[in-house]
Parts: sequence; C-alpha cells; structure tokens
Amino acid sequence: MEPSYIQAYKTGVLKDRAAMLMDALRDCTLCPRECHADRLSGDLGTCKTGELAVVSSYMPHFGEESPISGTRGSGTIFFTHCNLLCNFCQNFDISHEGRGQPVIPRELADMMLTLQSIGCHNINFVTPTHVVPQILQALMPAVEDGLSIPLVYNSGGYDRVSTLQQLEGIVDVYMPDFKFWNPDISTDTCDAPDYAGIARQAIKEMHRQAGDLKISPAGIAEKGLLVRHLVMPHGIAGTRRIMEFLSREVSPDTYVNIMPQYRPCGSAWENPLLGRPIEMAEFLAALQDAMDAGLTRLDRR
Repeated sequence: MEPSYIQAYKTGVLKDRAAMLMDALRDCTLCPRECHADRLSGDLGTCKTGELAVVSSYMPHFGEESPISGTRGSGTIFFTHCNLLCNFCQNFDISHEGRGQPVIPRELADMMLTLQSIGCHNINFVTPTHVVPQILQALMPAVEDGLSIPLVYNSGGYDRVSTLQQLEGIVDVYMPDFKFWNPDISTDTCDAPDYAGIARQAIKEMHRQAGDLKISPAGIAEKGLLVRHLVMPHGIAGTRRIMEFLSREVSPDTYVNIMPQYRPCGSAWENPLLGRPIEMAEFLAALQDAMDAGLTRLDRR
C-alpha cells in the first residue's frame, strides 16, 4: 500500500502546503494556543520553537501499540517542546525543559531515511503539533531520496482542525491522545480548559480523513485512526465519557489503547489528585468503560 504522501509530492500538493505553513509561522495560529508569535523572527510562543524543529532523539521503538511497533519497531522521532505542556508529562525534560537539538530540513529527512533503512514499519512523529510546517518541509527531500513507509501523527490531541486539514493526503495514521473530559482537570494539568472540545473536533477530523484503522495481514497499521487514553488516578480523566464519545460520535470500530502506565512525573506531586500511580482496579474499570461503550478493538497489551 503506497503511502498517501507520495502522490501529494508528485502533484505538488506537498510543496505548496509546506510553503504555506512555513509562511504561517510569521503569525502563528497553527495550534489552539493561537499565540500569534512570529516564529521566523525568534518570537517562540508557547511551544518555544522557532523556524527549525528541535529533535530530542530518533530510534526504533518497540513499546508502541501492536500494529505500530510490529516486529521491527516504529521509527520514532521525538520532537522537543510541546503546545500542551501537561504538568505530569513523563518526558518532562523534553517537553518542558527543552532537551534536544535544532535540525535543518535535510537532517530531519535523513532521520526518516535512516529509520526506514533499518527496517522500521513507519515514521512516527511524536509531539508533532507545533512543527507541522517543518515536517512537511523535510518530507520533500525524504521522498526524493526514497522514503516510502507510512507516516504516524502521534499527538496530544490538542490540534486545530484547520492545520489537520493541511495534512489530508499526507498523514497515513493518526494516533492522538484523548486525555481529559473535564475542563477543570485540563485547566489544572495543562492550562487548557478547552482541551476536550478541541480534542473531540480534532479526532473527528482525523477519522474523516483516514477512517478506522486498517491493519495489513502481517498485523501492521497501514492507514486510519488509533486513539490513546491514559488512565488517571481517582478517575479524573473521565474515561467513561471519552469512550462513549469515541463509540457514538466517531466509530464503534475505533482502535483504542487504554494505557495503565501513569505515574507522577514533572510537577504532578504538587497536585494531590496526581500524586500516586493508578491502581489495578482503576485500570480494569477503564477497560470496562470501553467495553460498555461498545468498543471492541482494544490494543492487546
């Protein structure tokens, strides 16, 4: 199955969108923060990222969902900084503290090609929301030099629909989080009271573009939507409401990963609701919420 971005490159769509989005960095409203920062002139906004993307690391990743990691790993590129900035982030040194190095488009393209050359099933852009223009800019030389594996857009779910629309026909697999339902919780954890509403619209748009997750006979994701949900202590994530939304308003065939690995990181210890790992009973209750909502495609892990 040929990745969709190949055709976008051949028709000139990829080049046009990359140029348009890079120009949009002069008055950046690419994410829901709408900072209006001139990122091409050094005004960095919430994401603290200017003209160049910043990369923390890139590697084959074997701990992702079964259809993403497969047997040869997912080719993950971890972008530094973030537009959401959850206070419990397990990659706090990357998202909040900025560990990483700026890369020019050629360097980013070479990372993609290296991951393909060692056999990764896909290119997995981790925290890509604030660097969509830079990704498209680097994708052109990558395609010219033979990139031909699917692209995974692995975001926190805090994405503007208008930006996602520029990725139609380019991204193959969307893998967003849906973190919280309650605006009070998203305000306390990431200063984003509008998170749930934004995530609902973003996930609907992702599904409109890519549909339900399609998996090859070898068990590898080829195209579609995969939603992640991190179970939080005390049920504060609103799991039941999120699962009902996915089943009723997106698709009952939505592929979902209910994740049990929450632990207090970053500044989570400052909030009594976030100061402990989840309990097994909370994880099992979250799985039950998904099944009660009619969701049956739950990641095997």
